[in-house]
Amino acid sequence: MELADIRDWVKTLSVGDHFYIGKVESKKERSVGVYQRQISGRPNIALGGLECTKTASKQVSILIHWNKYANETEEAAQVMYDRIMQVTDLEIAGKHVNYLKLDVPEPIDVGTDDNGVYERVIWLTLYYER
Repeated sequence: MELADIRDWVKTLSVGDHFYIGKVESKKERSVGVYQRQISGRPNIALGGLECTKTASKQVSILIHWNKYANETEEAAQVMYDRIMQVTDLEIAGKHVNYLKLDVPEPIDVGTDDNGVYERVIWLTLYYER
């Protein structure tokens, strides 16, 4: 499962007008970005080795880069968060996602960018079938 696959799924949540992965120099307002999070710890391998390991995980950060109004940015981020919480069945890139773990209790306010556009972040871990 790659970031582009997760970005494509995030698009289906219908929050935002522009979607990207990685660094974008000139982000447009009402954009949503998907980034790889720093991974801590070691991989979980089942007893018996990798061939017996049935699941893998992907830790991502979803950045909601909205506009110059803090309240509208907060509202858009909360809509995204709520839609993630309501997912009942999910397949990404042909892999069944068994579990979505929201790693923060609400979208995190990360302030503004250099142009005064407010941003919020949602941390998410996807556990999926290998």
